[in-house]
Amino acid sequence: MTGKSSSSGARAAGKVALVTGGASGIGHATATLLASEGADVWIGDINANAGNDVATAIGARFIELDVTSEASWSSAASAIQSAHCRLDILINNAGISPHDDVESFELDAWRRIHQIVVESMAIGCHTCLPLLKESAAAAIVNLSSVAGLMGSTNYLSYGAAKAGVHNLSKSIAMYCASKRYPIRCNSVHPGSIDTPILDADKALHGELAITMREKTIPLRRLGQASEVASGIFFLASDEASFITGTELVIDGGFTAR
Repeated sequence: MTGKSSSSGARAAGKVALVTGGASGIGHATATLLASEGADVWIGDINANAGNDVATAIGARFIELDVTSEASWSSAASAIQSAHCRLDILINNAGISPHDDVESFELDAWRRIHQIVVESMAIGCHTCLPLLKESAAAAIVNLSSVAGLMGSTNYLSYGAAKAGVHNLSKSIAMYCASKRYPIRCNSVHPGSIDTPILDADKALHGELAITMREKTIPLRRLGQASEVASGIFFLASDEASFITGTELVIDGGFTAR
């Protein structure tokens, strides 16, 4: 089964893409869009059951990937190398979104959040760089957050880690450009998006978890995973060939207030 579209106008035809955290939420939506536009998609996730289901549904391949593990990244890169000898698109989407503040701060939690949110992306970009260098025009898109652009009361560790993703992306972009590598790198910063990552808030606050967020968004609604996927796809596509080292905020106007 293949993810290639039958449309001759498929915007990602022939591209090889790896989407981490592709079994749910924004990752799922992004993998689905890439496959529909003709890409050969690999879904990397620690959730093998969900990941295989998504891969089967969209005509992609699944590989079990613990993004915090160098060995796991190396296995994924080796599989892609054997199948394609290159990688055109790397979407670093896997992550978590826990709450903490300066009073509830715990060092072990801080370290774990940074390991999953930002350290994993550094490992992934480093490990996949040789494959990306073999592409005629490669793109890395790292998922940050509006929390990485502004202070927030209850996202101390998460916000700091996502700010790290923001700067990491710029540093990689500048490095690749200085080396004349055919690799662009950008970050995407979603606001409140209606994905399973909000389930904990919904369980704790019920419908209030949604209405409280919607009141802070100028467009007065949560974003959808498909809307973020569209922004990610643009940055990953050849349509964004002159865009590197920048950030795309997808937040319904939240940070413009």
